[in-house]
Amino acid sequence: MTTTQRTTLSDMDPFNLIAPKNRTRSIVIAILLIFTIAAADWATKRYISLGFLYLFPIMFVGGCLSRSQIVGLSAICAMLHEVFSAFPEEDPVRTVMVGIAFAGAGLFVSELVRNRHLAIAHVLELQREIQFRRDAEDQLNMLIETSPAAIITMNSEGTILVANEAAEHLFDTDGVSLKGQPVSTYLPELHCAVLNHGSKVLRTTMQCKGQRRDGETFLAAIWFSTFTTSSGLRVAAIAVDLSEDIRDREELSLNHLLKNTRLLVGAVCHEIRNFCAAISVVHKNLSVVKGLPENRDFQTLGTLAEGLKKIASTELKPSSENSVMPVDLRAILDELRILVENSFRESGAIVKWNVPDEMPLVWADRYGLLQVFLNISRNSQRAMESTRRREMIITAAPNSGHVVVYFEDSGRGIADADGLFRPFQTNADVNGIGLYVSRAILRTFRGDLRYEPRPAGSCFAAVLTAVNHD
Repeated sequence: MTTTQRTTLSDMDPFNLIAPKNRTRSIVIAILLIFTIAAADWATKRYISLGFLYLFPIMFVGGCLSRSQIVGLSAICAMLHEVFSAFPEEDPVRTVMVGIAFAGAGLFVSELVRNRHLAIAHVLELQREIQFRRDAEDQLNMLIETSPAAIITMNSEGTILVANEAAEHLFDTDGVSLKGQPVSTYLPELHCAVLNHGSKVLRTTMQCKGQRRDGETFLAAIWFSTFTTSSGLRVAAIAVDLSEDIRDREELSLNHLLKNTRLLVGAVCHEIRNFCAAISVVHKNLSVVKGLPENRDFQTLGTLAEGLKKIASTELKPSSENSVMPVDLRAILDELRILVENSFRESGAIVKWNVPDEMPLVWADRYGLLQVFLNISRNSQRAMESTRRREMIITAAPNSGHVVVYFEDSGRGIADADGLFRPFQTNADVNGIGLYVSRAILRTFRGDLRYEPRPAGSCFAAVLTAVNHD
């Protein structure tokens, strides 16, 4: 409700003349009327009594005075009526009855005006609420119509009542309105979920198969809730197509799986070459033994060792896809915070972050760098399981064309750091290849991973090349 509308309603009030804002003017007019009536009554008291006219000034100011003031004014008018009346003698009972009549009329008008003001205020409040509700509905409709996600509402039978433009685009209706169509045609599992739960209140999410008008299927993520109206149960749902995201995610996971597999195969081949070299040395030393070089089994053993060495020396060709690009390191660390802080908190450990607001971009593969950070953080978490103080400090610091990210924990430390980055260590947790693969990943984009000794605990430093570094 606008200010102009409120002013118009107030001006249309028939009691506006005696509104509280005109109180002084109304009282002055009433006093003048009382004196005028008293003078006229005195002038005509030999012929007729005009005392009943005192009702008009009392009623006129009834909406301006309090109840006690109305009673007092009524008493004054009653006495004036008695003094200037045409009655031969004064009667106290008559004066009291006249005063009561005057007071009753004034109080009646007072209540009438007060109720009128309350009614107007209530109407104005209703109009404001209606306008606010209309504004909210307009904003909600605008939000629904401009939403990139499909939004639909349906009744308990599964008939679509409202659908935005994104819903028609998602289900590829080819210009046909979704209103009035069964939702089971497009989201059958959503329809079944609502029917199976009956009148229960639902606020949940689900992933299910969706179907477009031409029969094409896709994976849909649905957030839906039920609510009750005067017309019965209603269901509101938001749906998005996850097919493209899943394809991208699976393709990315496959690429990184192949990359990590290539690193692991390289580590295995390296170890096999070491064993083959040792076997070759022993074979060569045994060849001086008399009669042994002519032994066919001895010769076969040497041939097998050389063949295995050649197989292990076959290098895997690097991938033609280069995913190294400028990466916002702070964004990667923010993602890492989301991934690790909850698990650290559950294990009784804390993570402190010393990350400056401004840092240069670094050359990296976003997914691979996050995996490296996640692997180092999990190693630190496992290392602190048997310690009383459990704290990991992650610090990022630019350093001469590089950015170094330190992972310092209060764990049990590392006794033998010489073979720390060797694969397949017998004393390592899990399979002993995590640090080897992490360093190999960093080296693929001109980075490195090193261990820095500390008096207590351990510290790993991930060195990354800044984009502006030549």
